[in-house]
Amino acid sequence: MPTFVWIIILLLLAAAGFLFGTQYRKRVAEREIGSAEDEAKRIINEAIKSAESKKREALVEAKEEIHKNRSEFERIHKNRSEFEREEKLRRAEVQKQERRLQQKEEALDRKTDALEKKNENLSQKISAVEAQQAEVQLIKKSQLEMLEKISGFSADEAKNYLIDNVREDVTHEMAMKVKEVEAQYKEEADSRAREIITTAIQRCAADHTSEITVSVVPLPNDEMKGRIIGREGRNIRSIETLTGCDLIIDDTPEAITVSSFDPVRREVARLALEKLIQDGRIHPARIEEMVAKAQKEVNATIKAEGERAVFETNIHGLHPELVRLLGRMRYRTSYGQNVLNHSIEVSHIAGLLASELGVDVTTAKRAGLLHDIGKAIDHEVEGSHVSIGVDLAKKYHESDAVIHAIEAHHNDVEPHTAVACLVQAADAISASRPGARRENIENYVKRLEKLEEVSKSFPGIASSYAIQAGRIAKKIEDELTYPGQIKVHVLRETKVVDYAK
Repeated sequence: MPTFVWIIILLLLAAAGFLFGTQYRKRVAEREIGSAEDEAKRIINEAIKSAESKKREALVEAKEEIHKNRSEFERIHKNRSEFEREEKLRRAEVQKQERRLQQKEEALDRKTDALEKKNENLSQKISAVEAQQAEVQLIKKSQLEMLEKISGFSADEAKNYLIDNVREDVTHEMAMKVKEVEAQYKEEADSRAREIITTAIQRCAADHTSEITVSVVPLPNDEMKGRIIGREGRNIRSIETLTGCDLIIDDTPEAITVSSFDPVRREVARLALEKLIQDGRIHPARIEEMVAKAQKEVNATIKAEGERAVFETNIHGLHPELVRLLGRMRYRTSYGQNVLNHSIEVSHIAGLLASELGVDVTTAKRAGLLHDIGKAIDHEVEGSHVSIGVDLAKKYHESDAVIHAIEAHHNDVEPHTAVACLVQAADAISASRPGARRENIENYVKRLEKLEEVSKSFPGIASSYAIQAGRIAKKIEDELTYPGQIKVHVLRETKVVDYAK
């Protein structure tokens, strides 16, 4: 090929490359320009948004500032108005007080003037009264002189004569009045006493008691009697020696009677027998073991019963030994009445009576609970239960009021305190209520027979019939010992004969 052709081709290629490069740079530039324009638009939009946001924030802050300033202005204005109103009220009040003071000063001036006038009038009246008194004294003196001449008595003699006459009249009238008041108060006191005692009895509910003099132990069969007696009686002798009780084995089927004056020992013997019968092994060593266990159980029961009595009556500070003795009274009876329950009942009744009369309730309840404490050991110590109870109360440092109430509850000494009288009354109430005490049938029949004999011993009485409770007369009181009261019914037959004419 010729050279110019290559030149032309090269030129054409150069021109084409130039055109292609130009187009490429143009497209690149257009893309960059478009990208720059988008970036510019984005920046402008963000700037616009930021400006609007700052504008809104500035507006909100401006509004808040305006609202704050407005509120502050309103508050200041309001405070100022209130201050002005309070200032006006204070001024009005001050003016009102000034007017009142002025009126009081005027009234005081008027009263002062009136008082001065009254003082002047009073001075004049006092002068007049003094003059009249002087005149009266002169008249009185002259009249006394005249009376002395007429009566023949001096002034002192006449005065003494009048005083003697008046004293006689007043003494008689005063005696009549005192008698009338005493009768009235006695009637009111009797009525009040009946009301208080009735209220106390109604508020104290207690169970009827039953006679407990012996304990009966049931046996599973009659063969057990021979085992209890043992070979040559060694078992029964061992039981009687260890418990201090008598075992009565008679013809009563399937039963053994335990007899003892000491109710605690009797209870120990009963429990020991029941344990031996249940265990089946009856020999001296086993008997000794069972008696010891029964003794522990009874001691635990005694302690629990004493604590129950103290808890029920709400008595605090009792010596532990007194509490134990109270528990022993659970096994003690008097005419069939359980002595512990009787003592708790007396404590409650004495407390109720004391509260009605305004007496120390705590002392009354304490004395009521301890009044029969001597019965807990009267089988072991010589003397009446009253003297034993007094000794125990002194030993364990009870108060003088409680000791005196124990000593006086059966009139061994004359009661001289309200608590002692209340314990006496509560003891009588508890012992005499229906069903409180009961004798066994043999003693009851004997007492009725003796009662009928005493009644028939009076001349003119053909027959007599004992009708339960009540009181008979002095002879029955002297010859019989009985609980409660005996009532005597005397029936006389009267015949009247007349004729119709």
